[in-house]
Amino acid sequence: MAVGKNKRISKGRKGSKKKAVDPFTKKQWYDIKAPLLFTSRNVGKTLVSRTQGTKIASEGLKHRVFEVSLADLQNDEDQAYRKIRLRAEDVQGMNVLTNFWGMDFTTDKLRSLVRKWQTLIEAHVDVKTTDNYMLRMFAIGFTKRRPNQVKRTCYAQASQIRQIRRKMVEIMVNQAASCDLKELVNKFIPEVIGKEIEKATSSIFPLQNVYVRKVKILKAPKFDLGKLMEFTVTTRRMLV
Repeated sequence: MAVGKNKRISKGRKGSKKKAVDPFTKKQWYDIKAPLLFTSRNVGKTLVSRTQGTKIASEGLKHRVFEVSLADLQNDEDQAYRKIRLRAEDVQGMNVLTNFWGMDFTTDKLRSLVRKWQTLIEAHVDVKTTDNYMLRMFAIGFTKRRPNQVKRTCYAQASQIRQIRRKMVEIMVNQAASCDLKELVNKFIPEVIGKEIEKATSSIFPLQNVYVRKVKILKAPKFDLGKLMEFTVTTRRMLV
């Protein structure tokens, strides 16, 4: 039996071992700046590969989405159950200017709201703001016992659920259609829309824990640097 050379086994050569290069030497840190409507402007830092040839570092940062806790943005631990999504729109110097790009609840908060002996009611609707942002808003609410009610359960009938859902959709559309994105985000933080839904539906069935639990941006208008600077008006001072 002839013994041939095993091509898989290669002889070791002197000096063939490559030097380990730290990948972070080719990276660059940028500061993420939140929009002006939040209390804290400094979100954190992000990495990107340095500019090499035709590949520009700032272009690699644009449209990058960051998820931040509202507790960090507002310096308020009571808001820790909300997650805010910010999208990088422009880069100025070593600062990444961001814009609001959505909102969601943490899983533990949602699970803590769901209990037995009550009805969960959800509604969602596509809305358009005055500055042409198309959003999908999701509302959630739970029935509660009426005053002096002895019965332990508080289940709503199917007809009542439909009425409440219609009210939820109507209020979300009215609130979004009458303001721009900046004003709408300011309504999410103190839960203005949830309180209005709770008040409007009290005659149908009393509700509790009513929130706009999720917001998705479906379509954004063409990028306008002037509009972005309104959101981040103090950024120019930071750059100096």
